[in-house]
Amino acid sequence: MKIALMNEFSQAAKNPTVLEQLNTVANAQNHQVFNVGMDGDNDHRLTYIHLGIIASLLLNSKAVDFVVTGCGTGQGALMASNAFPGVTCGYCIDPSDAYLFAQINNGNALALPYAKGFGWGAELNIRYIFEKAFTGEKGQGYPAERKESQVTNAGILNQLKADVAKDYLSALEAIDPELIKQAIGGPRFQECFFTHCQDDAIAAFVKARI
Repeated sequence: MKIALMNEFSQAAKNPTVLEQLNTVANAQNHQVFNVGMDGDNDHRLTYIHLGIIASLLLNSKAVDFVVTGCGTGQGALMASNAFPGVTCGYCIDPSDAYLFAQINNGNALALPYAKGFGWGAELNIRYIFEKAFTGEKGQGYPAERKESQVTNAGILNQLKADVAKDYLSALEAIDPELIKQAIGGPRFQECFFTHCQDDAIAAFVKARI
């Protein structure tokens, strides 16, 4: 699995801590991690709005399989990500959230609060969240006897979102070009995207705006 990690400006200083814990878990599971957001206060500036755009580009182009996003409360990153077709983002405060989201909703992104409640032992909580999110098979239901209805409803929700959303490229075209330009301006995002993008039309869109 290819996993993208992204931090925005208010929580950029915490990126090394989060990245270390994600790498610890991902390496044990043979997953690849791409640190595509801000890695410090002086990096290419991104807000949670830009993170939503980045998440949508990486997931819809199949450049990555999963996105770990977040902001101070996690709520802005959650809403920005879920604004796009092809992104199913859950809100995660503790390891049980990660486990239940993986088993019941089986989405492709998690939004974490990197300021609220991020105190003593926060790195342990982050690591345990990643263990529950990325270890074992997803979509098994919880409790197990409810798997069939949960899988069905997750599929219905994904289809509902696709039905009410614009075509993804049409949605991108409707966004303020300056937002797009800022979102895709980071070198680590560009390296991950262009190396692993599997959609020529989305790649062309991004190239034309760099």
